[in-house]
Amino acid sequence: LRLAVPPQIVNISSDITVNEGSSVTLMCLAFGRPEPTVTWRHLSGKGQGFVSEDEYLEITGITREQSGEYECSAVNDVAVPDVRKVKVTVNYPPYISNAKNTGASVGQKGILQCEASAVPVAEFQWFKEDTRLANGLEGVRIESKGRLSTLTFFNVSEKDYGNYTCVATNKLGNTNASIILYGPGAVHDGGNAASRAAAGLCLWAALLALLLLDF
Repeated sequence: LRLAVPPQIVNISSDITVNEGSSVTLMCLAFGRPEPTVTWRHLSGKGQGFVSEDEYLEITGITREQSGEYECSAVNDVAVPDVRKVKVTVNYPPYISNAKNTGASVGQKGILQCEASAVPVAEFQWFKEDTRLANGLEGVRIESKGRLSTLTFFNVSEKDYGNYTCVATNKLGNTNASIILYGPGAVHDGGNAASRAAAGLCLWAALLALLLLDF
């Protein structure tokens, strides 16, 4: 007689941290009778994605989307599956996902925001032209928490208007974005396609009126 033995994972990879683009091999060795089937799943935010039916899971050129928990399951129908998890952390350089120009009146509060995705979490610096801004000086406050950094002007003056640069840095690299603090009625490129389209229509209307006058 062959004795049935429930599945048991006897050796599995430890949690791992790698840089984006690296190759990763996860191991999950299991014992049982009959011999268990071993499968890997990626437990991502988009649901459980089937990855591999093998003791070894190889990921070539890993991306940030492939970070998270990987679940190894050993099944042989003798008893409930044996399930273990491995956490894979993927480091990647900062990417600024949100940085918008902002308007504020003299004497009012003005806030510039800079949001950056990065692993490890990015550190932020703010500059006006070539001068690095320091927290508490020139009537500004810099607050950075997680992915978001804010530059607050408590009492906006004319000299505060202009171009600011947000720099996000971690050990893999850095990136920057230009953000404008502007006053009421100022001409600025806020990415407003509708206002640009309206300006274009006004120009065409003026040209058309001139042509009609010639007739």
